[in-house]
Amino acid sequence: MAAPGSRRGPDVALTQALLAAYALIILFPLVWLGYTALKSSVEIFQSVWGLPKTPHWENFAHAWGGDGQLGRYFGNSALVVTVSLTLILLLGAMAAYGLTRFRFRGAHFLLNTFIAGMMFPIFLAIVPLFLLMGQWGLTGTRLGLILAYVAYSLPFTVFVLAGFFRSLPGELAEASRMDGCTQFGTFWRVMMPLAKPGLAVAAVFNFIGLWNEYPLALVLITEPSRRTLPVGIAAMAMRQQYSADWGALFAGLLIVMAPTVVAYLFFQRQISAGLMAGALKG
Repeated sequence: MAAPGSRRGPDVALTQALLAAYALIILFPLVWLGYTALKSSVEIFQSVWGLPKTPHWENFAHAWGGDGQLGRYFGNSALVVTVSLTLILLLGAMAAYGLTRFRFRGAHFLLNTFIAGMMFPIFLAIVPLFLLMGQWGLTGTRLGLILAYVAYSLPFTVFVLAGFFRSLPGELAEASRMDGCTQFGTFWRVMMPLAKPGLAVAAVFNFIGLWNEYPLALVLITEPSRRTLPVGIAAMAMRQQYSADWGALFAGLLIVMAPTVVAYLFFQRQISAGLMAGALKG
């Protein structure tokens, strides 16, 4: 008769093999992109899967400051995403806290309205949003794009943070009020630090989404010098059909992907902890 745990060995080995195969499938495109960015255009077509004979580091220089102008687009994306993310987290946390911690008529309806915004396709709002921005004089400005990003990302942020604020014990708020804290002081000094796992999850996912956002940036930014990185890399890809500098194009793709990969690797523990905390609290 087999021991109770004797069958766990093959099961664990099979699970690890499947996870290793899945990791290989995910990582290989990133590795391939990394060394392909160091090839010349001739090497890319002659040896698609082979390693570069001589690393061409100038590809990154051409993509960053040459015809690609990705350095300017990188700065535009960094500015727009940083300001947008700051406003999203601040406004989303205040909205989620108010809708979950205060009892008033219509709070549940407002929270469901925020959540319903997650189901609205952004493509249906592009034309009305473009006309509205034109009436306000914000078409082609970074401010208009920032406002669109904030409105687009608030539903998800409120949805994530509402679960965290709802699960926090009310005794902490009452104790802080007895110590003389105002409502805003309780929110800022007590509740916000306790909601750090949820803030980390919302920040990382919003950052990845906004950094790679394309349709809104394409429609709302009409000035080429104010383009964001996804729009700039798309324009660069179209130009490569004529200049045939494919090494610079792959280097540009690596530049676009690097911040999101670094952000996920740096905050992966916070993301896992936040998702686990949300699951347990839910």
